[in-house]
Amino acid sequence: MNWQTKPPRDPNFEQRVTKSFSAQGFMNFIGAKLGKLAHGQADIVLAKNPNLNQQHGFFHGGVIASIADSAGGYAALTTFDADCGILTSEFKINFLNPAIGEFLIARGRVIRPGKAMTVCQTDIFNDEDTHVATALLTMVRVTNLQN
Repeated sequence: MNWQTKPPRDPNFEQRVTKSFSAQGFMNFIGAKLGKLAHGQADIVLAKNPNLNQQHGFFHGGVIASIADSAGGYAALTTFDADCGILTSEFKINFLNPAIGEFLIARGRVIRPGKAMTVCQTDIFNDEDTHVATALLTMVRVTNLQN
């Protein structure tokens, strides 16, 4: 049986992910919003804001990397038990096109879940469906977190 056809380990993952996302100060600070959420999937949407641009008027690479990391992390979190959290242990991003447009959407997807580590991919697109960047991430399971 494929992991995607199995029921989630935490049937209330949507509530847990939404609560965790709302506690992320940085995502709130840059104006990022949680979008589509499903088992093994999490989207983050970020509207245009001149404070998030680099010198040429494109979304800054650090902002793109941040939403890519969070989207992959929340996709991974949907596959873990209710008493677990996740942290990024490895992250690689390729910037493919200038990040222009009215908004970006980071689509985090689990490639391979695990008990301790989960591999994810996040693809970032603009509002014209231009592929802006791709990130490959490894998320590690953690317990006994403060939040």
